[in-house]
Amino acid sequence: MTLKHLFTTAVKGLRANKSRSALTILGIVIGVASIIAIQSIGDGAKLLIVRQLEGLGSETIVIHPGREPSGFSDFASEFFLDSLKEKDLLALKNKNNVPDLEDLTPEVIVPGGVTYLNESKNAMTIGAAPIMMEILDLYPGEGNFFTNEDVANYNYVAVIGSKVREKLFGQSEALGQKIKIKGRNFKVVSVFQTAGQKMMFDVDSLVIIPYTTAQRYLVGNNYYTEIVAKAVSKDKITQAVQDITATLRESHNITDPSKDDFHVHTQTDIQARAGMITGILTALLMSVAAISLLVGGIGIMNIMLVSVTERTKEIGLRKALGATEKDILFQFLVEAMILTLVGGVIGIILGAGLSFLASLILGKLVAIGWVFSFPIGAALVGIFVAALVGLVFGIYPARRAAAKDPIEALRYE
Repeated sequence: MTLKHLFTTAVKGLRANKSRSALTILGIVIGVASIIAIQSIGDGAKLLIVRQLEGLGSETIVIHPGREPSGFSDFASEFFLDSLKEKDLLALKNKNNVPDLEDLTPEVIVPGGVTYLNESKNAMTIGAAPIMMEILDLYPGEGNFFTNEDVANYNYVAVIGSKVREKLFGQSEALGQKIKIKGRNFKVVSVFQTAGQKMMFDVDSLVIIPYTTAQRYLVGNNYYTEIVAKAVSKDKITQAVQDITATLRESHNITDPSKDDFHVHTQTDIQARAGMITGILTALLMSVAAISLLVGGIGIMNIMLVSVTERTKEIGLRKALGATEKDILFQFLVEAMILTLVGGVIGIILGAGLSFLASLILGKLVAIGWVFSFPIGAALVGIFVAALVGLVFGIYPARRAAAKDPIEALRYE
């Protein structure tokens, strides 16, 4: 039997019962569609994270309190650790210690919203130095940013994002107005231009004030949430990180690196870590989705066994007319593989459609430029796995069909 004849015979056998064929491939469709959608969303998340981090500049170095996080609880506890203090800031500012740093700023997170005319609005308030605007790539749309003199004098001045301006003042004048943060009045000196998402949060909803004012009058502590630094160039990042680490160990009297009560990240480190996390999550979800392919394969084997039983007379007739066991075996194998391949193609189309729809919804819900990414590699793997499932789970029914005795098959009622 030629390959063309074998394929034609298999297609005719499947078309004889279209509804059963459609139900048979349902598990394969769901499995492949799930894998495509999960991989696409995972790739989109990686691209988004990389894009957000690139917005901070490759020269950015972030110094966090506490040891290197090993779990979610460690990440959450960073906000409450007190290992970064003013003496560390002064040591890092000393050019003799870290000559390759251009500038740096501590960050102080101020919980709570902002108030204007007794109306409170949600906003994220950060205490920082003016260099923070440059690191976040922010530009004034109205007024001018506060200065290092404002930081030194503990002045009550604030720079607000475009969304904060809209929430508090609408179309009214914002510059010179007084807003309240934790019961204290701050003068709005600038509104920065719309900047969108950076570091996975909406900077247009930020309020930035001098870190000295935030630390002394709003939070009342003597430590920083983190310190953000900028190296003089990308080429000097590695040396700057080494100098920062050595300076902080000396400042904290640490001789054993395993006892570090701080950790330093560059943008490359953060991108690699974020990529690893999203990759692990994607792999876990894909392994769950792959179970449906196994279930689909078992379903195909069961349906093919039923088909073999129903077509016993057909098998006997074909053998009586000269078909060999090999011909019967390959016919049923080709039927199984056609089913799974068709299911794989439909699954790829469905998965691509679902992931594209998901990218549109995610972009609208969280107001970020989520990028749709079609995983060509996953699509090729999906086709290969679908064909493999058809081959593996089609062998037993095909062998059962090929092994039937033609005389007994013709007698079958």
